[in-house]
Amino acid sequence: MGHIAYDVVIIGGSYAGLSAAMTLGRSVRNVLVIDNGQPCNKTAPQAHNLITHDGETPAAIAAKAREQLALYKTVELIVDDVTAVVQNEGYFEIIMANARTVKAKKILFATGIKDIMPDMPGFADCWGVSVIHCPYCHGYEVYGQKLAVFGNGDEGFEYAKLISNWSKDITLFTSGTSTLSAEQQQQLRKHHINIVETKVAGINHNNGHVQNIELTNGNNYPVDAIFSRVPFEQHTNIPQQLGCIIDAAGRIEVDGFGATSVPGVYAAGDNSSPMRGLANAMATGLMAGVIINKTLIDEEF
Repeated sequence: MGHIAYDVVIIGGSYAGLSAAMTLGRSVRNVLVIDNGQPCNKTAPQAHNLITHDGETPAAIAAKAREQLALYKTVELIVDDVTAVVQNEGYFEIIMANARTVKAKKILFATGIKDIMPDMPGFADCWGVSVIHCPYCHGYEVYGQKLAVFGNGDEGFEYAKLISNWSKDITLFTSGTSTLSAEQQQQLRKHHINIVETKVAGINHNNGHVQNIELTNGNNYPVDAIFSRVPFEQHTNIPQQLGCIIDAAGRIEVDGFGATSVPGVYAAGDNSSPMRGLANAMATGLMAGVIINKTLIDEEF
């Protein structure tokens, strides 16, 4: 099978991948991290809810991690795209866009997910800045302000209910006929959450900062921030090609330790967890690194 240069190749060099790389590098494993420089939080001006790094830019946190990893002789980081992974007897062959091919005993996908923007003027421009999905990551910065929630039905109700902890000035935009139950509508109005059913035409903003929501009837609603959940897809379909099970929500199915349904293949971070905070990405990366090292020891001992 030829020389296997790496114990582990980590595809994706953001927070989960870098955390796993440090864990494995400190376990004296030869590790290669391949990253294409497209993290899903690249539009976010600040990272929050991460102890010791609260308020720093995501790019600064990742740069610090890469700087620290550079001190480990066991870890190599490169910028490239992985185009294919071939599973052979006892190892994996990783093929990159620059035609370089390497071999590894184990694979960790820390490739994250890609948010799919709706076809709404202004939405993508504001995403991560003033159109946000996670109150735990960005809610404190807008608490008490005039907030909007995009959603409908049960999901819209639960989302508006959640956001009510951060503000008492909330409007739920269903962007079409409400599918809320009568009881849900009554509950929202009881808590002074307005419901607007008129379809949203677009978002007027200034450099990504929401000014107002424009409706198809010509009315504008001034707001300070919008909470919205959008669909997503995996950044790469290589895990599926290898046979990894994708769950009903579209995430890579893993056990509690990051192992996928394919032996030797692991996943960590947003691609396999609904918790999208940086702390969770780092924790799942660490866990995957520990288990991969333990598995290698068991195989070698």
